[in-house]
Amino acid sequence: MKSINSLLFAITLGAALLGCTEEQTFDASGSFEADETIISSQTAGTIKEFGIEEGQVLQPGQFIGYVDSIQIFLQKRQLEAQIKALTGRKPNISLQLAALNEQLKTAEREQARLSNLVKADAATPKQLDDASAQVEVIKAQIQAQKSTLNLSTQGISNDATPMEVQIAQLNDQLEKSKIINPVAGTVLVKYAEENEMTAPGKPLYKIADLSTLILRVYISGNQLSQVKIGQQVTVHTDNGTGGFDQTVGSISWINDKAEFTPKTIQTKDERANMVYAVKVNVPNDGRFKIGMYGEINFQ
Repeated sequence: MKSINSLLFAITLGAALLGCTEEQTFDASGSFEADETIISSQTAGTIKEFGIEEGQVLQPGQFIGYVDSIQIFLQKRQLEAQIKALTGRKPNISLQLAALNEQLKTAEREQARLSNLVKADAATPKQLDDASAQVEVIKAQIQAQKSTLNLSTQGISNDATPMEVQIAQLNDQLEKSKIINPVAGTVLVKYAEENEMTAPGKPLYKIADLSTLILRVYISGNQLSQVKIGQQVTVHTDNGTGGFDQTVGSISWINDKAEFTPKTIQTKDERANMVYAVKVNVPNDGRFKIGMYGEINFQ
C-alpha cells in the first residue's frame, strides 16, 4: 500500500510540474491595430470610375477613379474664351508707333542736313532750330502715345488676371476630381460605389499599411521601469493548435498618463486599476490581423 501511495504521489507531482512548465506567463497583453486612413472625396459629383476592392493593395499616387467634372471643364473653357477675346483687344504698340517713328527718322535726317548747311553758311540757325524743335515734338508724341498704349495694355491684363485665377481654381478642382491614393496600404473598407453621388469630405474607402501592425498592450506602474522606447520584446500569438507563435517587436510609444484598465485587458498584476498603454511595432508577414489578441514578454 505504501508503494502504491508513493507511486500516486509521484504521478501527481509529475503532472503538477508538467502543468507548471506548460503554463505560459506574459508581461502584458493587448490587441493588434493599424494606423488607418480614411480617404474622402475632395469634390462633389457622380463617381464615374472607382476601381478598387477590399483587400486590394494600393501604392502611393495610384489612380483609383474620378468624379464627374464636365461642368468644371466647361467653365474653364468659357473663361479661356473670355480671356482670348479680352487679350485680343490689346493694342499692337510697335505697329501703332511705326508712323511716328518714321516721322522721327525723317525729322532727324532734316536736322542733320540743316546742321551741315549751317556749318557751310548755306542755311540759317533758325532753320536748324525749327528742325530740332520738330524732332523734340515728335519724340514727345511718341512717348505720350507709348504711355497711352501701355496703360491700355495694362488695363486689359488687369481685367484678365481674375479670370486667370479662376482658371487656376478650376484646374485645382479638376485635379481633385481625380481619386488618387495618397498612401501605401491595403483597402480595409470600401464606402462608395460607381455612379453614386459624393461630396467633399464624404468617405470613399479606408486604408492601412499592414506590413507592420501595432500591438497595443497595457502595463502596470511597477512595470514602467522595465520598458523604454526602442526596446525589443517577444510577441506571442495563438497558433491555433493550443500553442503560441513568437516574433520580435519593438516598443514605439509609451503613454505618459495612466488610465483605467480596459475591461478586455488582463495585466500581469490583475489588481492594477491604473495602467499605461504601450505600442509595440510588429512586422507582419500576413499572420497578424487587426483585432487579433497578443501578449508580450520583456527581453
